[in-house]
Amino acid sequence: MPSKATLPETGFLRLRAIVAPHGVFPVSRSVWGEGVRDGRYPKPVKLSERVTAWRVEDIRDLIERTAAA
Repeated sequence: MPSKATLPETGFLRLRAIVAPHGVFPVSRSVWGEGVRDGRYPKPVKLSERVTAWRVEDIRDLIERTAAA
C-alpha cells in the first residue's frame, strides 16, 4: 500500500511521482488515466501549457480512502 510519509506536506506531484514503479500509488499510467476520466482518481491541474500535476492533498486523500476500503 502507498505511504503518505513519502509525500511532501503541500504542493504538486507529477505523474511519475504518483504511479508505479517509482510512485506512491501501485497502478500503471493507463489505469491512472482511466481512473481520472471515470472520477475514481483526482483531476489534474494544468500548471502550464505542457505541465500537468496533481495536488498532494488530493493524492493523500486518495491513499486514505483506498486504505480504509
